[in-house]
Amino acid sequence: MSEGLPFFTCDVFTETAYAGNPLAIVEDADGLSDAAMQTIAREFNLSETIFVRSPADPAHTSSVRIFFPTAEIPFAGHPTIGCAIHLALKDAPEGDFETRITLEEVAGLVPVQVWRRDGRLGAEFRAPVLPHAANTGEMPSRKAIAAALGLSAEQIGFEGHRPALWQGGPAFGYVPVRDRAALAAARPNGAAWEALCATTGLGSHYLYAPGQETDFSARMFAPGEGIPEDPATGSASAILAAQLLASGALSEGETRLVLEQGVDMGRPSRIGLRIQATGGALDSIHVQGSAVPVSSGRLVPPSA
Repeated sequence: MSEGLPFFTCDVFTETAYAGNPLAIVEDADGLSDAAMQTIAREFNLSETIFVRSPADPAHTSSVRIFFPTAEIPFAGHPTIGCAIHLALKDAPEGDFETRITLEEVAGLVPVQVWRRDGRLGAEFRAPVLPHAANTGEMPSRKAIAAALGLSAEQIGFEGHRPALWQGGPAFGYVPVRDRAALAAARPNGAAWEALCATTGLGSHYLYAPGQETDFSARMFAPGEGIPEDPATGSASAILAAQLLASGALSEGETRLVLEQGVDMGRPSRIGLRIQATGGALDSIHVQGSAVPVSSGRLVPPSA
């Protein structure tokens, strides 16, 4: 099909195809309505689809819009990393390079550093919004959280880590669980899960535990948003910085962490996190990862 809009898919937060978090990238999206973009995102049925449009400021690379299968979101990590690498590769020289991609996202301007070093691709962005406590609702008791996840109350929390709600563009409920075994056993549990979402006012909840080969292992569930489980959640990883700060897990100055996610789905992902804190407050959060091209083609835009 020679007509239609060009699209590409890639796997993000991995260096191996068919791992990480799949992403759809739709180019030349200036003429698409909000409804058309939502329809296309629902058709791809991936956790996120990103639409590339002409920038409002010609000094920037592109304007982008990001959609769940069910709704638009102002910012997300794996579309930012995947789209920036995709755009950088279009003009990249052979061999190693480093360049800056600037994306106009709904949440704000997001500069992304993209590189290929020794043949390995990578990208890093600074979170456009420093996270803060979410005012969407409240966290229920450990017993209620445990019931929502098919766990025991004793498996919720570890050391100084307690459940909380945080926001930095999107918002998530953060649930620390005791260990990797508890993380692997967790599942959204029917009416108890729906009650958790109603109490917190959020459909997306991020679970994490002490890692074995990484600093932390994580899972993210958002079945009501059309995402039963997400293999890698860059925005939630960035906002995790606030949870870690509140838990006493960050040092003064710079902290570098590696997170793993998607392992229990068979799509292992690795997310780098670089956090700067001064005087007990967050100064900046950077998220790092890679991406692998998988497919390309053209799609017929919907009439709406």
